[in-house]
Amino acid sequence: MTLVCTPQIAIPDGELIETFVRASGPGGQNVNKLSTAVQLRYDVRRSRALPDAVAVRLMRLAGRRLTDDGILVINAQRFRTQERNRADARERLAALVAEAAVPPTPRRPTRPTLASKKRRLEEKTKRGTTKRLRGAPME
Repeated sequence: MTLVCTPQIAIPDGELIETFVRASGPGGQNVNKLSTAVQLRYDVRRSRALPDAVAVRLMRLAGRRLTDDGILVINAQRFRTQERNRADARERLAALVAEAAVPPTPRRPTRPTLASKKRRLEEKTKRGTTKRLRGAPME
């Protein structure tokens, strides 16, 4: 089974490591017995599923969730059941990869219009005149 992130990118289950830990927060009688929180680990640097450009953008997007070794760690403990937390962690990873798969649009340099240049210069002249008139009167 694989985790489908985009039509072109699918992460095989072999590259995902899931660990189940005890969740903080509400849980009733099961709070100290069951390990319902999921810690999903994905090695971004060594993954064969991601193109290089996507991997670089994903590492930038991951922020504090990325370890020094290039492993993306997603903690999911929003729900009370292990299955729902597991699905939540996988959805969050897929969403992050899908966001990284979209290349940024390149910035096209623009030039100011002639009218905006004239407005700027007129405003500077007005401002300079105002400041000059604030000085002490000449005798």
